[in-house]
Amino acid sequence: MATNTTVQARTDAPSVTHILASFVATHPTKGWDDSVEHEALRTFMNWLGCAIGAANHESVAAALAAINTLEPTAQAAVLGRSERVDIASAAMLNGISSHTFDFDDTHLKTIIHPAGPVASAVLALAEKIGSSGREIIDALVLGIDVSCRVGNMVYPEHYDRGWHITGSTGTLGAAAACARLLKLDTAQTTMALGIAASQPVGLREQFGTMTKPLHPGAAARAGMMSALLAQQGFTASAKAIEAPRGFAQVLSTKQDWNEITDELGERFEISFNTYKPFACGIVIHPSIDGVIRLRNQHQLQPDDIARVELKVHGLVLELTGKLTPQTGLEGKFSIYHSCAAGLLFGSAGETEYADGIVNRPDVVALREKITATIDNSIHEAASDVTIICHDGRQLHERVEHAIGSLENPMSDEQLNAKFDGLVNPVIGSEKGEALKALCWHLAAQPNVSELIGRTCP
Repeated sequence: MATNTTVQARTDAPSVTHILASFVATHPTKGWDDSVEHEALRTFMNWLGCAIGAANHESVAAALAAINTLEPTAQAAVLGRSERVDIASAAMLNGISSHTFDFDDTHLKTIIHPAGPVASAVLALAEKIGSSGREIIDALVLGIDVSCRVGNMVYPEHYDRGWHITGSTGTLGAAAACARLLKLDTAQTTMALGIAASQPVGLREQFGTMTKPLHPGAAARAGMMSALLAQQGFTASAKAIEAPRGFAQVLSTKQDWNEITDELGERFEISFNTYKPFACGIVIHPSIDGVIRLRNQHQLQPDDIARVELKVHGLVLELTGKLTPQTGLEGKFSIYHSCAAGLLFGSAGETEYADGIVNRPDVVALREKITATIDNSIHEAASDVTIICHDGRQLHERVEHAIGSLENPMSDEQLNAKFDGLVNPVIGSEKGEALKALCWHLAAQPNVSELIGRTCP
């Protein structure tokens, strides 16, 4: 028999589920300024590059092998590969690949990786139903707004409880985006969000394993299915997000309803999206940036370095404090490996997180010279770096805004170079160049058939 417990439920919630559904269903096409539109193109291209770049990773191969046992109907592309699967499986596989390298976009206020769940669901569904590029952009912007506004509402308490917020809120964002593509009305979209609210995905315990990138993939699939169910008349609570036993109050001790309603339709969360120059946890980026700056300024060689002292916020070591990573996936959650890679190679792209690099003797030796201590006076997006050299020099760099942050964003040219580095090794430079051009001109595409054709190797 269940024990009696007192639930301190809040009854002052606005009708969040309905408000978001109405917004998604009725907001005008391209109902934002050119800066939002441009950020949507940057988001889409960065996501697509990350998904294609990881297409041949063992995690994608394993997931595809599992899906193939179900003998799926060939409805949509697996990006960067020749195989085709059903649209729900394509959403999942492309979500997995887009997050496998941990190189995808980040909404810094919540550390949500918004495109993974939303874009993965949108492109697979768009391929099936023949959506235009304009419709894809609309769905992407609105879906990301839903996932990030819900994230704003419950972060950081929701994340602190152990939820991987990319997956948990991404299910709602993917449902909203697919509802928009399907042209569901407000009542149907309310049901889609209600169905999705019962399917939060992802626990932080899985970080450093293949299951972490499963989270955005599973969220993409669940969100798409929620919209398809709603289209067919499947029902859910119309208060599934805000009710006392709904998403927000069950999964978080914080519910800031104003984050849903403030400037809704005027401020778009995709405007605050950022893109990674380093293929690892975002909280390591300031430290990597700092050691690379010192390396380059002083032309440091590994033998010059006696030790490296990092001061970081406590969250950094909570998330990325792995001292002795054994695999590339674990290395992405090791501030020690990441900074050693930055010092040795001057970069921390996907190549620097190969299993062989993580275990290379010279990398391990340099990693062991690095210490990190907690200083909570330092913001979680900053780092204080000191390198002590054998010749007595003490080199110092304080990084308040790492490259890739809102204050120091990657340029379009840098994003193009990142895209080339991810995509061209998989599909070739000729197709890569054509695909890049299609991304920048997505709004003009009558459908996604040409774009999809360019993603196959």
